[in-house]
Amino acid sequence: MSASAIEPISFTLYSKDFARFAQELGASFERYGFAVLSEYDLPQDRIDAAISDTKAFFALPVETKKQYAGVKGGARGYIPFGVETAKGATHYDLKEFWHMGRDLPPGHRFRATMADNVWPAEIPAFKHDVSWLYNALDSMGGKVLEAIATYLKLDREFFKPTVENGNSVLRLLHYPPIPQDATGVRAGAHGDINTITLLLGAEEGGLELLDRNGEWLPINPPPGCIVINIGDMLERLTNHVLPSTIHRVQNPPPERRHLPRYSTPFFLHFASDYEIKTLANCVTPENPDRYPESITADEFLQQRLREIKLA
Repeated sequence: MSASAIEPISFTLYSKDFARFAQELGASFERYGFAVLSEYDLPQDRIDAAISDTKAFFALPVETKKQYAGVKGGARGYIPFGVETAKGATHYDLKEFWHMGRDLPPGHRFRATMADNVWPAEIPAFKHDVSWLYNALDSMGGKVLEAIATYLKLDREFFKPTVENGNSVLRLLHYPPIPQDATGVRAGAHGDINTITLLLGAEEGGLELLDRNGEWLPINPPPGCIVINIGDMLERLTNHVLPSTIHRVQNPPPERRHLPRYSTPFFLHFASDYEIKTLANCVTPENPDRYPESITADEFLQQRLREIKLA
């Protein structure tokens, strides 16, 4: 792997020096749209268990996996190889994936836009292990949002009600080995739709971000890191003070094309009915309000899902 362009920030600062944590994290987001956290407090054995279950599921026969496809909106269960296509791209991405979302109680007001989860019966521990990972990343995302709120000179708890019961999704990704004659790339250049994305380190490289000067920068942090990026919803809310940076997953060099790649992005979302309305303190004479009309998080999401063929 090539070196990573962004220096990691230690998560230990969250409890030791929160002001510094917020400043360093926020500055990285403002500069790159990305930040990297090291020394997080998630037990590696629990992460490994969820990854092991993920690999076991993707090793199942295609017809078995397809039993779990077709859930409304593409936001639950299995999404087969050759479906998702980056906005404006000609070829689909070279990947298959699994989606887990938030469990809601009967009668909850968001059930119309958030389907029930499905679970593969062939992997007995899958529900237990993957649900733990979902909740762990959801909690970590809340702490990152505290830092972002502080950096933006908002109340530290500003984002807490905005993401309560949010339509967040854990995506378990499998990029299979790539034939020499393959058309397309593992993940075409795109911006994320959501609020923030948390990504546990992948075994294989390929993640790159498009810098301000048009240069593609590698994001290959050392083991034990979480890569976090700003999504389009937060970019809109902050009037582009925090940018949602275009990124991609490049195909590996010929000598590594025979190796699969697994990764686990957690797409943290606002609550479906949250009104994305430009923050007043992100509007200045030099940066006038780009979005005078507000939009709900679900309206924004559905619009974007149609663009990438997941709705």
